[in-house]
Amino acid sequence: MTRFALASLVVLVACGDPDDFDASERLPGGDTTLRLLVSRSQAFTFPASNLSSERREAFFTGNAFFNQAWVAAPASTTARDGLGPTFVAPACSTCHFRDGRGAAAEPGEPMVDVLLRLSVPGTDPVTGEPLPEPVYGGQLQPFAIDGVPGEGRPTVEWTEVPGTYGDGSGYSLRRPTYVIDELAHGPMAADVRISPRVAPHMIGLGLLEAIPAEWLEARADPDDLDGDGIRGVVQRVWDPLTESLMIGRFGWKAEQPTVLHQTAGAFNGDLGITSSLFPGEHCGPTQTECRDAPNGGEPEIDDELLDKVAFYARTLAPPARPNGDDPDILEGRGLFRDFGCTDCHVAEHVTGALEGFPELEGQRIWPYTDLLLHDLGPELGDDRPVQSASGNHWRTPPLWGLGFVPSVNGHDDLLHDGRARGFAEAILWHGGEAEPSREAFRNASAEDRALVITFLESL
Repeated sequence: MTRFALASLVVLVACGDPDDFDASERLPGGDTTLRLLVSRSQAFTFPASNLSSERREAFFTGNAFFNQAWVAAPASTTARDGLGPTFVAPACSTCHFRDGRGAAAEPGEPMVDVLLRLSVPGTDPVTGEPLPEPVYGGQLQPFAIDGVPGEGRPTVEWTEVPGTYGDGSGYSLRRPTYVIDELAHGPMAADVRISPRVAPHMIGLGLLEAIPAEWLEARADPDDLDGDGIRGVVQRVWDPLTESLMIGRFGWKAEQPTVLHQTAGAFNGDLGITSSLFPGEHCGPTQTECRDAPNGGEPEIDDELLDKVAFYARTLAPPARPNGDDPDILEGRGLFRDFGCTDCHVAEHVTGALEGFPELEGQRIWPYTDLLLHDLGPELGDDRPVQSASGNHWRTPPLWGLGFVPSVNGHDDLLHDGRARGFAEAILWHGGEAEPSREAFRNASAEDRALVITFLESL
């Protein structure tokens, strides 16, 4: 298929009449969709509906290692030892409880679901990745195994930022300020760059990986050649397997190219578990106790087990939307489109082939993302460039399933750092390329704003 044909197809997908409800929208993950939901609190925990019973064995093996806590080495449970020496959490599910979304921390309380990325100005000459902070590395590790000090104690303080809707009614946003106390190895570099990242929900990751790269390339418009003000950028990141650049899809700045890379990166960065993809421990040059700590093998998670955890992550099913044709929801969907939100939150895609996952191929899916980087302005910026992403760039997050987060995780904290308390605040933080959409929402009537929120809560 030519680039022109692909671009035309994407435009047709994105701009369908919002009043014409397509029954396939009830099944956001196509044939993988979880159709029967007993409890909303378990909405993200089920395997793809079209997985065979034989394939579900790998899913549940991966599920066990995703949810169980890892332990320090040496231990009798050799399949799960090697935690740390320093870490953010002892299990994947610590931050992704019920495969859901992490919450922002309260003032002064320990940060459990939010991690802090660290870097200093400059990039690695080979990989193009940000340079790590010289002492504490690329990510703060607050916790550690016995005999090893945690690197520091991060907390957040919130400042209320008042604003006014076009009709004169008021609202308040909250802006975070992060503080790191009790640094174990002395002060950080004066020019350190700190970026918070909240744990996102896990559904449909394999489907997103199966969206053809050609579609992403066709939608990208970094120079705004069509003059619509939207400058989608394809992220390109270093793949340690091929020692070349790949298209990034996962993470808040699309820093990982595949679910396998994302899984291995989280094991390494968050749990301190080494793998063939990421074999290094996170011990700075002055962190003697960390460097001398025993490990759980080299690597600490073997390829077979890592593949099963990635299999689990790839095949978590998006839940169905049985009420997607409700008149209020349809009206809200139309307003969402009219405000320009679907310029980036592209509703529909069709998946291509993903090696080893025939269940994910050829699925008509409704994730509401383009997987591209967009400049959302300095108010959301973190001043920390990553490969193709500037400090103001963020990957368009998928919106499917977000309406279930209050039931699954007991909160409605949104955006990359959890600062937004619900959908309205998330929209009101948008700037840069999304400023016209934000202003359309801000200046809409209270009734129309409520309809947009009703639509988003239905996803």
